[in-house]
Amino acid sequence: MTKRLFNLRNVPDDEADEVRDLLTAHAIEWYETAPGPWGISSPALWLQDADAYPQARRLLDDYQQARREQAREHARQHGSERFIDLLRRRPGYVLPRLAAIVAIVLLMLALPWLLLR
Repeated sequence: MTKRLFNLRNVPDDEADEVRDLLTAHAIEWYETAPGPWGISSPALWLQDADAYPQARRLLDDYQQARREQAREHARQHGSERFIDLLRRRPGYVLPRLAAIVAIVLLMLALPWLLLR
């Protein structure tokens, strides 16, 4: 019986290729379904044998953890900063915008009750 392992919707091509290579390198039999012509069906990688799922899931989890760490390292090297870093460095820029966002959200939540009274 088949089992879906990996959803390919919104996955970069290089990541999908690496997952395909990983499964092939570990002799796990898989096949791929393509998206339908209107994007209704989900593209995915499926295992032909559901008994191979635990091994494939472990491999995929390890791969995704390594990819996550690689992306974080890339972001650190190329100057990507977190919200808290920007807040510490430029509070005069961040705080007014944050206050405006909060005010807009509060207005959107309160406006229906105010108009319906």
